[in-house]
Amino acid sequence: MKLIVQIPAFNEEEHIAAVIHQIPRNIPDISTVEVLVIDDGSTDQTADAAYEAGADHVISLHRNRGLAAAFQIGLDASLRLGADIIVNTDGDGQYPGDQIPQLVDPIFSSHADLVIGNRQVDTVDHFSFQKRWLQKFGSWIVRIASGTNVPDAPSGFRAYTRETALRLFVVSDFSYTIDNLIQAGKRRLSVTHVPIRTQPTRPSRLHRGNWNFIKRQAATIVRTYATYEPLKTFFYLSLPFFTISFFLFIRLTYIFIREGFNLPGHVQSLVVASVAMIVGFLVIMFGLIADRIGDNRRLMDEILYRIRNQESDNKSDR
Repeated sequence: MKLIVQIPAFNEEEHIAAVIHQIPRNIPDISTVEVLVIDDGSTDQTADAAYEAGADHVISLHRNRGLAAAFQIGLDASLRLGADIIVNTDGDGQYPGDQIPQLVDPIFSSHADLVIGNRQVDTVDHFSFQKRWLQKFGSWIVRIASGTNVPDAPSGFRAYTRETALRLFVVSDFSYTIDNLIQAGKRRLSVTHVPIRTQPTRPSRLHRGNWNFIKRQAATIVRTYATYEPLKTFFYLSLPFFTISFFLFIRLTYIFIREGFNLPGHVQSLVVASVAMIVGFLVIMFGLIADRIGDNRRLMDEILYRIRNQESDNKSDR
């Protein structure tokens, strides 16, 4: 059983050695533990520091591709290196490496496909009240969208089985955390969580403040949910239009009967009701088209899975 700990890192020369040194190399039920660092176009000596600290593999990207891309590149590389379990952690030391054994334990004990480290944000002293509230509210939205029960959706400390890593593919250009979680939920994978502790770190480089983070994560949630539930998404969008149309038509019908089956005036209400009905109907039609496109997406996902599976098997056999 081979475990690879992947660490996406951007300008983490100061922290990467400590992160690597904390990773345990002997874990029960694991025969081999390797460390893979994805240097995401760093302008400092992150790659050299990773090698000196004992990283088994370092991938250096020529330019900064962003966290989501670096994560996916690491996932693909881990599969090609023959990983049976892949653990992702941050390069800034937020997640202590000695917690990796408890993170992967549910994979063995309960046959989980994906395990998320729950930072228990209510107990994290270095999180502001605003950040705690936003994390909890955002995680609640993601639980609804994904159908999972993960209390800390943005946590980057997570463990994947090989099969799960093959099934998931990041399409967001911002972050992998929400995208992966919704994908896992919609594909009926077994997702669980374990409590972990965290360490204070520098401010996040992923976003420019809370408002920027909210906008980009909200866009990711909507886009990913719509990809896997297009008919539901467009039905929800059509509801306001159908509701307006319904109440206006009921009102006009009442007036029509009250006025002796005559409808003097009220042209504006009739026009608005008709337009709302047409718009609602068109939105539903777009949903049906999107649902048919979704069938093609599912077929493409299966093709991608088989290609990645074959490619990783060929690479690991060499």
